[in-house]
Amino acid sequence: MVAILFIEDDRPIRESLERALTQRGHVVTTAVDGLEGLRRAVEDSPDLVVLDLGLPDIDGNDLVRMLRAISDVPVIVATARDAEEDVVRSLDAGADDYLVKPFSADTLDARMRAVLRRARGGAADVPLVVGGLHIDRRAHEVTLDDVEVTLTRKEFELLEYLARNVGAVVSKRELLAEVWAQPFGGGERTVDVHLSWLRGKLGESANEPRYLHTVRGVGVRLIAPN
Repeated sequence: MVAILFIEDDRPIRESLERALTQRGHVVTTAVDGLEGLRRAVEDSPDLVVLDLGLPDIDGNDLVRMLRAISDVPVIVATARDAEEDVVRSLDAGADDYLVKPFSADTLDARMRAVLRRARGGAADVPLVVGGLHIDRRAHEVTLDDVEVTLTRKEFELLEYLARNVGAVVSKRELLAEVWAQPFGGGERTVDVHLSWLRGKLGESANEPRYLHTVRGVGVRLIAPN
């Protein structure tokens, strides 16, 4: 789940993509002009901003510069302008990616994942700590109460993704997309099996969880024990 701020004045495009991204499990906030978008970026602290260049009150590139002055939030420009100089201008202004209309919701979703992976990669040197669980992403090592836990690569990636979203309920569809690169679902049994293996290595079970808690019909979340 990603909190997205979508700044777009074209109502059909705005409503269509808002609906499609919400169906994919994201939380979408919209704005119809640049100043409203800037206000919402400050107040809501979204994970990612998607914006059009042709806004009614301010040019999108100027808005990108304003966002960059106050935040490191990843920004994707989504516009009908396809000239090379427009792409260069937006990237120089501080945009992280540039998408030319028309595009599908699946394409936007994939670009969002790629941008967020790059943005989060900059913090890979910082260990993730949840209670007694310590995840060293650089060394690819996990300890639980100072005891090393040996994980397979996929088990580590699964745990690391849940730890980056600590406290949030993550759907199996999202885990398939982010950990197994299967954005269209169809492999939830794989997630169940790896969660079971991971629970075993953390000394817990689905019936007696400590860190990994299932929210029936929604997904799973990682939290520190009380």
